[in-house]
Amino acid sequence: MVKPRGSICNLACQYCYYLKKEQLYPAADFRMSDALLEEYTRQYLAAQPSSEVTFAWQGGEPTLMGLDFFSKAVEFQTRYRQQGVTIHNTFQTNGVLLDEAWCDFFLRHNFLVGLSLDGPRSLHDVYRQDKGGRPTFDAVLKALRLMQNKQVRFNTLTCLSAANVGHALEVYRFLRDEAGSTFIQFIPIVERENENGFQQGSRITARSVDGRQYGAFLIEVFDEWVRSDVGRIFVQIFDATLSAWVGQPPGLCLFEETCGQAMAMEFNGDLYACDHFVEPGYYLGNITARPLDRLARSPRQAQFGMDKRQGMPAYCQACEVRFICNGGCPKDRVLKTPDRYGEPGLNYLCAGYRAFFNYAGPFLRQMAALLKMGQPPAAVMSWVGSQPRLVQAPPGSPCPCGSGKPVEECHRAPLGYVPPHHTTPPPIALPDRRRRH
Repeated sequence: MVKPRGSICNLACQYCYYLKKEQLYPAADFRMSDALLEEYTRQYLAAQPSSEVTFAWQGGEPTLMGLDFFSKAVEFQTRYRQQGVTIHNTFQTNGVLLDEAWCDFFLRHNFLVGLSLDGPRSLHDVYRQDKGGRPTFDAVLKALRLMQNKQVRFNTLTCLSAANVGHALEVYRFLRDEAGSTFIQFIPIVERENENGFQQGSRITARSVDGRQYGAFLIEVFDEWVRSDVGRIFVQIFDATLSAWVGQPPGLCLFEETCGQAMAMEFNGDLYACDHFVEPGYYLGNITARPLDRLARSPRQAQFGMDKRQGMPAYCQACEVRFICNGGCPKDRVLKTPDRYGEPGLNYLCAGYRAFFNYAGPFLRQMAALLKMGQPPAAVMSWVGSQPRLVQAPPGSPCPCGSGKPVEECHRAPLGYVPPHHTTPPPIALPDRRRRH
């Protein structure tokens, strides 16, 4: 991920950990030079073993660099591209500065744009405000409509925070029906409570979501999606989970067994182990002093990637859904396991992951079977029609599914529900710790 403007942004989203990275570079201009852009492009293309190469532009806010900068980026890509190589560009933005010129550029060069949108106005504007504390929903929606009118390829990135996590269907239906987004990412906010934005300490801010909230959100959205939207609306975490069920890589670094393939480069060429670990302890070097490919393949970065697997508690190693999440992102491993060993390294979102993966399992097994038979996964929707659906009912009332349980213990409290048998996920059987090593 390249951050040509560093951490500089025209918004002041309250949950954004990256704004604090400005402290790493006092008195800097936070602007990538044309010379560095050219050198990075040359090195990056030379280091790629694949015929498909993706440049990922992020921030801060990359539109603050201006269109001329990205026009030069495309020129350098064309200059240094080897024969037979296809180049893709992704561009993550808050959308506030997008206009017709930007959209024409994106369309002309086939950029895939990620637009940050946290739901309808009342939910989006809680934390996504500008430097003056003003709401941003209208500007973001204007940018979305402009991209739609110009036929720019885009997806929406929705941060799940304390403000919107309790409004699953409201958020999903807004993105689907009103925003018209067909590619949706949900990013749970797990924000450490400190002054530097580093992954330090175990206290989590009140703006964050916990595992149970995250799991409930995913289950409620999935329950709607799997009945009516498969093959029409693509939700990133649902796609990644299905990939695991068919034995394919998830396509998300947080679910890989090891990590280290998603490095971040700052405006001055400084390379860090990961976008979430832009801090001194994970600094790899500067690409003007040591080539990018050598930094990426350094023993230090290799160990960073292996630490994810090696630091996984025995509780996670024995979990029935480990094959999907692999313990989740290391940045969120702040809890101790609930067993008698109390090992450190349990993911803060573990309860939600486990609940969602178990809930979605029967549906995804059906979809995986359909794929193996050469049929579209969307055919699962005809099977799903016979399965119980989550309901809204007053606490204490019997669940309409006929299980005999109160609704808060069944379909209105889906964290322990695995359709269609109304059973809870099996308990984790820990291996004999004496044989772990």
